[in-house]
Amino acid sequence: MTLAELIAQARTALDTAITARQQEQDALMALRSDETLTEEQARAQIERRDAADAEVTRRQAALEQLEAEQAREDELAQLQARTVPAATRAPAYDRVHRVGAEERTYRPDQDRRGAGFERDVAAAFLGDYEARDRLARHMAEERVERGEQLQRAVGTGAFAGLVVPQYLTDMYAPQAQANRPFADAIRHHDLPSQGMQVNISRVTTGASVDLQTAENTAVTEQDMDDTNLSIPVQTAAGQQTISRQSIERGAGVEAVVMDDLFRRYNTNLDNKVLNQATTGLTNVATAVAYTDATPTAAEVYPKVIEALAGVEASMLDMASGDNLAVMHSRRWYWMQNAMGSTWPLITQPGIIAQTLGANYATSYGRGVRGILPNGTPVVVDNNIAANLGAGTNEDEIYLVDRQECHLWEDPDAPMYIRAEQTKAASLGVLLVVYGYFAYTHQRYPHARKIAGTGLITPTYTGV
Repeated sequence: MTLAELIAQARTALDTAITARQQEQDALMALRSDETLTEEQARAQIERRDAADAEVTRRQAALEQLEAEQAREDELAQLQARTVPAATRAPAYDRVHRVGAEERTYRPDQDRRGAGFERDVAAAFLGDYEARDRLARHMAEERVERGEQLQRAVGTGAFAGLVVPQYLTDMYAPQAQANRPFADAIRHHDLPSQGMQVNISRVTTGASVDLQTAENTAVTEQDMDDTNLSIPVQTAAGQQTISRQSIERGAGVEAVVMDDLFRRYNTNLDNKVLNQATTGLTNVATAVAYTDATPTAAEVYPKVIEALAGVEASMLDMASGDNLAVMHSRRWYWMQNAMGSTWPLITQPGIIAQTLGANYATSYGRGVRGILPNGTPVVVDNNIAANLGAGTNEDEIYLVDRQECHLWEDPDAPMYIRAEQTKAASLGVLLVVYGYFAYTHQRYPHARKIAGTGLITPTYTGV
């Protein structure tokens, strides 16, 4: 690797470190605005911010050292040019080394289907040093050309961070998944490094305050009590055995399989947070019935307001006001199809009174899709079941306080295992993806769901 390539790599690493440091600073500022912030939480976040700051300093020093070396090399080159005797004859054209655009290690004109790349990946795991060198060159090239996209890529010693050559993935069409819109929208925490339970203490009996009946008489007293909320840490995992032939003679097979496993991991986690028996959102939310043989969007909106009123009544002074509506994509488009001649009597900040909300025109899985007439953000998630009710054709609309839907995840999840020995006798390679997570919507039971025959398969009739 040339000095110029090392400098480009160091600059990318510094940019990555600066971005990580900014994220930790933003997280610290957001944490400080949380009224429930504890000193321990603040100290832990400050330590993470300081660690990221130290990493920026280290990366900066490494870059400055490389740039100093480059400056010295340039100075020596200029010095050498000045000290060459004038009578020295210039070398012939074909005796001069010239610097140009170096060819990529893996190129479509030489390895159109990616077989060489896949063979090197397999061979590197078996200790082929030449294959490792080629992969190392490829990763250096990727960092120079697409460094901002590879912030989490690791070195080739681990190989978990290998990047498939871009030309092999441009036309790859993965199977569509519902993914994790709701899981990404709710409140996140880092999963503790040990233990298979997350425990939260909930005050279930509070103190009491009342008028003193007379001077020097006893004032009211009520013994406080709490209940431990135990949240299990769960393991989501999937595996796939692929043949060595498909790796060595196929094109990008391993990368395609791993991408599919990661996407299914995300979809499964989100599905559990919404639908898991006993603890999923649909099973802990209080129902607001909407029963109607001829449902309309104008009729369902008051149910949304009723549900939000229930959320606030449950939370009282613990309500964050950061409410969220979660619905299936078919319900979101059904609400957009409605036309009307009336509008709310009370206007909302930033909302045109004559509309039934606003569509932000963002694509599926990219966060908030729009807002309802009262300003409540909408997240669309197709992990919401659409086969509920007696006719198995109903979906549900959920209204929650976003800050009271909690999800703990390992910061490195999902993890990746590649095992060759296990399936060696059948020339198979076992790929496993797994991760640990825990969640609860019950620290303050508050969630509401609109359900009933009014939410059957929608017909788009403009009402």
